[in-house]
Amino acid sequence: MISFNILFKRAFTYLMFALLISTNTHSQNAYSTPKPVPRMQIIPMPYHQASFQRDGAEIARYHFSPSLHRPFIFPVIGPSGRSLTRMGHPHDPESHSHHNSVWISHHDVGGTDFWSDGGKGKVRHKRIVKFEDGDRASYIITENQWVTNKDKVLLHEIRRVTTMILDDSEWLMIIDMEFKANGTAVTLGKTPFGMIGIRMAKTIGVNDGGGTIRNSEGAVNEKNVFWKRARWVDYSGPITNGKLEGITLFDHPDNPNFPTYFHVRNDGWMGASLTHDGPRTIQPDKPLRLRYGLYIHNDRKATDVIQVKWKQFTKIAPAKLGNLSRNK
Repeated sequence: MISFNILFKRAFTYLMFALLISTNTHSQNAYSTPKPVPRMQIIPMPYHQASFQRDGAEIARYHFSPSLHRPFIFPVIGPSGRSLTRMGHPHDPESHSHHNSVWISHHDVGGTDFWSDGGKGKVRHKRIVKFEDGDRASYIITENQWVTNKDKVLLHEIRRVTTMILDDSEWLMIIDMEFKANGTAVTLGKTPFGMIGIRMAKTIGVNDGGGTIRNSEGAVNEKNVFWKRARWVDYSGPITNGKLEGITLFDHPDNPNFPTYFHVRNDGWMGASLTHDGPRTIQPDKPLRLRYGLYIHNDRKATDVIQVKWKQFTKIAPAKLGNLSRNK
């Protein structure tokens, strides 16, 4: 006959085993279903940088150190894996050191030059508001202050940079901005320089690489595109031997003065000129809202294809920027 102690030990062992199985099963059920990993991510990096990534590979990087003259985006990676933009003019790096790949600035803000590195204005990063990942898009929202060399804040800006996935390794960058005058009205003076600039890679330039400039009105290259109104301007050219890629700069119908004037050169530079034909004043109670798009693409796209992409861009819902923090 089996003793009570032996029966008790067996029962206790079976009970512990059953509890162990139950605990393991519960644990597996609780942790065995991972959440989907977003295809589009923005990863904080050292030294005031943030990396936009698609499926783990960088497609752009946002630089926002407060020590910079202005925040900028470099590189801007095309489908080939190479940057379609560069830092500085290929033949005049000193006086064009402000050509920071993709940047936001203006030559005359209340009489202060924010455009050149030798100017007395600085677009100073204030804080990061938000990072957001997603399967189709990722974005960063930041606040900036437009400050004179006497530390006077002229404008408060909230900016959102979004990257959106497209087919065939192409992608879209959208830059949304809202500018608020700091207490008193601020006038953006008449100038072709501002608000957005792009310095293309050397090999894409018309002069250095045999690239091509085209606009929405059918004009080709600097002679016919320079200081002309358009919905978009495309700059495409060689990025590797045998492969063409490019960037199309989109203006948006909600921007003031649409369609805007474009400042475009055969040397690889293009920009949208918000105040080319006259000044624009920002009142304290009426912020200025702007939206631009950059279509990063394969090949030298047919103009009707670009027009379809531009139309799709115009239908994207306005970005939610939130409110500026308390001004100090």
